[in-house]
Amino acid sequence: MILVSTPGTWTAVYPPLDHAIWNGWTPTDLVFPFLLFAMGAAVPMALGKRRTQGWARWRYVLRRAVILFLLGFALNAMEAKPPVALETFRIPGVLQRIAIVYLAVALLADALSLRAQIAVAVSALIGYWIAMTRIPVPGAGAGVLTPDGNLASFIDGAVFGRHMLASNFDPEGLLSTIPAIATALLGTFAGTWLGRTEYRHRTLWLWAAGAAATAAGFLWGRVFPINKTLWTSSFALFSAGFAAQALALCHGLVEFGKGRAATPFVAFGRNALPAYFLSVGLDSVLSRVSIGGAPSVKALLFRLGFASWLRPCCGAEAASFGYAITYVALWTVVFAAMYRRRIFIGI
Repeated sequence: MILVSTPGTWTAVYPPLDHAIWNGWTPTDLVFPFLLFAMGAAVPMALGKRRTQGWARWRYVLRRAVILFLLGFALNAMEAKPPVALETFRIPGVLQRIAIVYLAVALLADALSLRAQIAVAVSALIGYWIAMTRIPVPGAGAGVLTPDGNLASFIDGAVFGRHMLASNFDPEGLLSTIPAIATALLGTFAGTWLGRTEYRHRTLWLWAAGAAATAAGFLWGRVFPINKTLWTSSFALFSAGFAAQALALCHGLVEFGKGRAATPFVAFGRNALPAYFLSVGLDSVLSRVSIGGAPSVKALLFRLGFASWLRPCCGAEAASFGYAITYVALWTVVFAAMYRRRIFIGI
């Protein structure tokens, strides 16, 4: 997520490291659903440890959700052009969606049986599909999936007004959070399945289920296009299938291969929230503070450290990618040091 969120310049990015313009997908489009899927997979274990705490565990869940939401507001403030204009301040965001999805999945996982949770996930995906393709939008009609004419954008505009990322839609909008909840629920099912140690070959079965989900999402995309911004039902199923395969692969390597996870991955994993918040926050600050006549500190660093020598020989995309890789490497050093000193920041 850090790699794709902090290129040297957004005007020169390799296509796999950028989001699809609208319909379709790139590897970058899988990052957010992978995160939600992984969060969902951790819910059974996290809530299981607190099952005896009664209402205390719900205070814990609610507190985490509220803090995540407020941190999302803080990031929006950092990313906004100064001075912050309250009349156009963005309300949705990545951390805001994570907060809502986390709260919803925690409640559903605790209150409902596994069959009921499956019914909720299926209903959310099919219901969203029906709503997006059958409910008419004023001035556009039914089944229009353009940025201006789709139901999700219409609802977001009615609820948030000018408080969105773009003038006509927000990729972390209100209605599209419903299938995002289904994505995390699919992760919950995967986490529950892997926790059932009495089943043999459960890792292989998880991988097979993921492959089937990816195929089903791809086929569904023929009638309901795969679209990350709208978080279409086909995209939710397609991306969750890939995430299930990745989880099965990691589970097999670590559990059955007697392997050890590489330190950089563990270091980021143990401090996932501060890694995202601090890296994106610093990038926003560097992008908005001017120095030495340059548009920003980031632009100056990019020009002197990468564009000046990488662009002439390898192209603008290589220079932009070189900056992003270096930025990730610097944060790897920071969080690896924190990991060695057992410094973990959570909420």
